[in-house]
Amino acid sequence: MNDLERAKAILPEMIANRRFLHQNPELGMNLKVTTEFVMEKLRDMGIEPKICGGCGVTALIGQKTDGPVFLLRADMDALPMQEESGLPFAAADGAAHCCGHDMHTAMLLGAAKILKEQEEELPGIVKLMFQPGEETLEGAKAMIADGILENPRVDAAMGVHMMPLAPAGFVGYNAGVVCNSSDLLHIAIEGKGGHGASPHLSVDPINVGVHIHLALQELIAREVDPQDQAALTFGEFHSGDAKNIIPKTAYLGGTLRTVRQETREYLLTRIENCVEMTAKMFGAKASLEIPASVSALTVDETCADIIGKGFSETLGKAAARVSQTTSGSEDFAEVSRLVPSMFFVVGGGDREHGYEFSGHHPKVRYDETSLASGAAAFACGAKAYLAANVKS
Repeated sequence: MNDLERAKAILPEMIANRRFLHQNPELGMNLKVTTEFVMEKLRDMGIEPKICGGCGVTALIGQKTDGPVFLLRADMDALPMQEESGLPFAAADGAAHCCGHDMHTAMLLGAAKILKEQEEELPGIVKLMFQPGEETLEGAKAMIADGILENPRVDAAMGVHMMPLAPAGFVGYNAGVVCNSSDLLHIAIEGKGGHGASPHLSVDPINVGVHIHLALQELIAREVDPQDQAALTFGEFHSGDAKNIIPKTAYLGGTLRTVRQETREYLLTRIENCVEMTAKMFGAKASLEIPASVSALTVDETCADIIGKGFSETLGKAAARVSQTTSGSEDFAEVSRLVPSMFFVVGGGDREHGYEFSGHHPKVRYDETSLASGAAAFACGAKAYLAANVKS
């Protein structure tokens, strides 16, 4: 029985784990229920987990301590949104797994079970990394700071992400930059409040915010090479509490995503300039803060070759090297900056089979049969790397 066959055999268990996580979503770095659930499941497998980075979980599988060490990572946090999937196990309290992190966690639990069953045969150590705070770009940094890459020192690593609208069971990967960098942008505007009937006696921060937003979009249209890639999106614009009162303050929140570090640095400087100067032009004040950021995620070519071969041997034609990258961001990039890394995507179901929505949409659903492909990819990928890097 190969890893895919074994993953299919334990699919009901993975589905049950996924549904528990789906019904109990938690946000950011506060994952008490999720962490306890993951640790309990690992103990049931005979794996001893440890807390790392606040509410992250790590554990080791393998007996050959003189062999290579390969890290497998899954993120566990949900999104602050209301689910509208209509699933009988949908979340109901303003947090939801609409990015598929419940799927990632269930896959890694499945892979852990498969690898634990083969522990005596592993030519090295597999280190598990169940990570909080991916959506807030905090979790990977916290676990790295707490030593996830040490004791034993990690030689290479691999992460996963669901790919909505792709056929269930598809496993895709590439080398080079595969996910963009991301910088969270907080823009605070201070004007002068007053009566809605006397705008000339006030400095309207909403008007200032609108002009700042328009000016920043021009940076992408007119100052970024059309052959380059950059996305500047604002999802928050807050100001005021009454229709007839000009408020004193306004707030915009968004993200900047880029591929090239040079473009990233240039745009961050220009964004700050535009924010300050546009506000000044209207007699207001504005400031830019970047509370969190993550680098672009880079896949190591050698890792992609070794692990990709393992994928093909286990998954067959369902696994493929693809040329596409994504403008989305992943804080697994913080791991990839420090050790050679692999990253793969798993198809979550296509429109042909009734899966119509992308990630972060309140109605997104994922085909649970893809859990088997993800778990098998984790397991066979880890074994392929360890076998190719046995220390003499």
